[in-house]
Amino acid sequence: MESSQSIRKIQEIFKILPHRYPLLLVDRILETDGATRMVAIKNVTINEQFFQGHFPEQPVMPGVLLVEALAQVGVMLLFSNDEQRAGKLVYFSGIDHCRFRQPVTPGDQLRLEVTVLKQRGRYFKMKGEAFVEGSLVAEAVLSCAVVDRT
Repeated sequence: MESSQSIRKIQEIFKILPHRYPLLLVDRILETDGATRMVAIKNVTINEQFFQGHFPEQPVMPGVLLVEALAQVGVMLLFSNDEQRAGKLVYFSGIDHCRFRQPVTPGDQLRLEVTVLKQRGRYFKMKGEAFVEGSLVAEAVLSCAVVDRT
């Protein structure tokens, strides 16, 4: 596991993820072993664009964006030590055992934990869990393939 001095900030995230506002859902990488596990955070604020319509009187982060945040951490994990990442993409092919346990609202800080469960060549299966204040709010098993850009 990396030490706290090696926490990855947003500038380093920009080097790996192609996402930008309003779809970038990772604010900081807290820890990783560099190969099979990564922990990140996403600060959820009322300024998020999606809260304008979901729902104005009772804002709740859409579940699909919770899964997207976990997927982005998965991409960070797969590409963080890959010097050839500029020539590759990750295509997600499945979401299994997805559950939403509690609503995520403005002011929450998501702790996003992703672990590689299985790898076969360029195919990966990862477990993603999202927590707020230690409580599990969402979880899913994500399947993906790392492919060459064409």
